[in-house]
Amino acid sequence: MLWKLGRVSDPQVSPDGNTVLYNVRVYDLAANRGNSDIYKVDIKTGLVKALTNDEVDETSAKWSTDGSKITFMSTKTGTNQIWEMDTDGTHQNQLSNIPGGINCYGFAANGKNVWYAADVKLDKSANEIYPDLPKTTGKIIDNLMYRHWDTWSDGTYSHIFITQFVDDKVPVGIDIMNNERFDCPIKPDDGEEDITWSPDGKQLAYACKKLFGKDYAISTNSDIYIYDVPTTKTTDLTEGMEGYDKSPKYSADGSKILWLSMKTGGYESDQNRLFMYDIKSDTKTELTEGFDLSVESADWAPDGKDIYFICGIEATDQMWKYEFEAKKDRHIMQITSDLGDYTSFSLALTGKSTVLVASMMSISMPTELFKIDLKNGEAKEITHTNREALKNIKMGKVEKRMIKATDGKDILTWIILPPDFDPLKKYPALLYCQGGPQSTVSQFWSYRWNFQLMAANGYVVVAPNRRGLPSFGTEWNAEISGDWGGQAMKDYISAIDEVSKEPYVNKDKIGAVGASFGGYSIYWLAGHNEDKRFKAFIAHDGVFDLESMYGTTEELWFPDHDLGGPYWQTPMPESYVKFSPNNFIKYWNTPILIVHNEKDFRVPLGQGMEAFTAAQLQNIPSRFLYFPDENHWVTKPQNSVLWQRVFFEWLDKWLK
Repeated sequence: MLWKLGRVSDPQVSPDGNTVLYNVRVYDLAANRGNSDIYKVDIKTGLVKALTNDEVDETSAKWSTDGSKITFMSTKTGTNQIWEMDTDGTHQNQLSNIPGGINCYGFAANGKNVWYAADVKLDKSANEIYPDLPKTTGKIIDNLMYRHWDTWSDGTYSHIFITQFVDDKVPVGIDIMNNERFDCPIKPDDGEEDITWSPDGKQLAYACKKLFGKDYAISTNSDIYIYDVPTTKTTDLTEGMEGYDKSPKYSADGSKILWLSMKTGGYESDQNRLFMYDIKSDTKTELTEGFDLSVESADWAPDGKDIYFICGIEATDQMWKYEFEAKKDRHIMQITSDLGDYTSFSLALTGKSTVLVASMMSISMPTELFKIDLKNGEAKEITHTNREALKNIKMGKVEKRMIKATDGKDILTWIILPPDFDPLKKYPALLYCQGGPQSTVSQFWSYRWNFQLMAANGYVVVAPNRRGLPSFGTEWNAEISGDWGGQAMKDYISAIDEVSKEPYVNKDKIGAVGASFGGYSIYWLAGHNEDKRFKAFIAHDGVFDLESMYGTTEELWFPDHDLGGPYWQTPMPESYVKFSPNNFIKYWNTPILIVHNEKDFRVPLGQGMEAFTAAQLQNIPSRFLYFPDENHWVTKPQNSVLWQRVFFEWLDKWLK
């Protein structure tokens, strides 16, 4: 069923505030591939129309400034190019023909200036250095970051090009990062939010991490750069600010720039703060000073009077607003309070009223679009992409429970009960261990770790927001660093033990599952399961040996911060001895399924292989599920179905 659902994203409100463009990606299980199309919905009537409907991907739809045209990216002619169409989807016309295609694009408000990002090859491969060896596959490596996420370095870098829209065409632009061995957007996950025009098209602001090799591997220090078109001069706006600086946005009048900033270099999960630069006065201001939560995305109101942003609070992601004209210490206000996660939003101005449309999901609902009433925060659903597919699916009840930790603090825990729950029955239970390690167990709808699917298979799901997870303040978030096997693991035990007291939970049939740091948690719990509380484990792409992990992962700033640095330091950071699961393998006594993927360079394949070998040699009932073509995730439809089948077969074998 999960692979029959349309995946909604990227809302874009029309300039008149009446219509929303959005993207829907659907999958063909038999063909083992997905396809993205562009839709629009009338906010008032709810009427939906598909603007593209073919077998190639169309994405990144944007309104022209006057709302008369729609631009988008399409692979229709073989590579990703910029296209244009009328607002009813007709008269589709290719605007660009950039060699090799583009990664993303954006128009200035003046409708003339265009930027696009495209890959530029700067480094030679081995067979280019030695042309007499045209078939060699060897890689000559002289520095770190030779691979990232799921891709080996190939000598190319994503650069920004600027040009002008002329005679209904977007010609090849000027590379404003000429010969720079840096990427914009920042890899592996950033996109067009890293790049933005000033309204008049005279300046371009972009986020870039201008570090190379080892320096790149050990630091998160990206900066906001301003490229001045008339002078071709580039200025570093955030020089001296050591953490991530991302997502620049110009105000409507071009007088100010907004961006997100982390303070600490090397701490990728630091608090995201809102910063503003006033161009005329040449001053920077932290707008969220004294605010203890972390901003996820932000943008100006169309009139520049307010700033809207998404921020996590108590395991949900809500819409917020910063009001410049509010009284002192009351600038920040929460708009929504839904049992859900807002994931993106778009704004328009109609008269004096701001229109806000946002995408939202929950544990019980895949992403749809909602119009937010700014007076009372109520959300009205305006798309129903998956209504027909889900109309006969009964969801399990989701309960929010506050559970006391061993230090007396409260752990917000989601409990998902099976559909048609009978309190007189006894159900097996699953402890869900979150990854990150700083990644909220929020109201997310997952296409792999789907709590409702687990509940539908007859399990009570216990999902705690243990120590180290965002949306509960900076102190709670930071408590995981340097203490992987400490309080966070105690929080897991507190949560599952408390829920196990319920008469409907079968204490003899409890399992634990998780991925990434959640996989680490499974390995840790497996080595500390003396009382056999858990009867089955599943670890996906988990960290098993902290020393070998340090030597083979790519983003070294992460273990440097969370583990205390390299293992060869004197003295060795205690994490490597005290908290490495491989040091407790002799205590394993519980069946375990281990899943790991070949193209996972964040937590490399060897971690899973080491764990499986150890389990097998100790005669622990164990199985290894291996995907040669997946990264840290499982993205291909048939691989995902196999993952689900093996997942539930393993749990059912030991817990039912």
